[in-house]
Amino acid sequence: MSADQMIEIYTDGACSPNPGRGGYGVIIVQNERRREFSGGFHKTTNNRMEILAAIEGLKGVTSGQAAGLAITIFSDSRYLVDMFNEGHAKRWRSKGWMRGPKDRAKNEDLWGALLDLTADHGVKFMWVKSHNEHPENERCDQLAVEARQQANLPVDQAYEGGMPVSSKQNSEEQLVLL
Repeated sequence: MSADQMIEIYTDGACSPNPGRGGYGVIIVQNERRREFSGGFHKTTNNRMEILAAIEGLKGVTSGQAAGLAITIFSDSRYLVDMFNEGHAKRWRSKGWMRGPKDRAKNEDLWGALLDLTADHGVKFMWVKSHNEHPENERCDQLAVEARQQANLPVDQAYEGGMPVSSKQNSEEQLVLL
């Protein structure tokens, strides 16, 4: 596969306290093109921000233009990477978002959106160690922290009130892929 058919998405989430003010940061890299964006909520969780970062990254490249592209998402969240790679999220969905007979999966709104976005694309999740001088991971962390510190953050309706999540605040034009 040529370099122009590969996309790297770097993601991170931040929340302080947890739950509390949360943010996410995303970097999309394809060839020489690079795009950064972030967003956040006034009350959410770190895990929600980690998943949302991956969702927003994929939304930046899957608007009908990503067919045949290899997408790798890099995250320092074991929760995100392991739940996706080990098939837990798919299994939960197939069981009506139940992890066990009486144990409901958390963040089903976000897991469902992530599964939908990855269904038709070759998406691979890779774990990177956090705060280990990985330039893109460090930058995503910075974007996420800055996003959670913004004034007037919106409500995470799915977390606080059961409504769908939409958060992109600092978005630019979608990345145009060839």
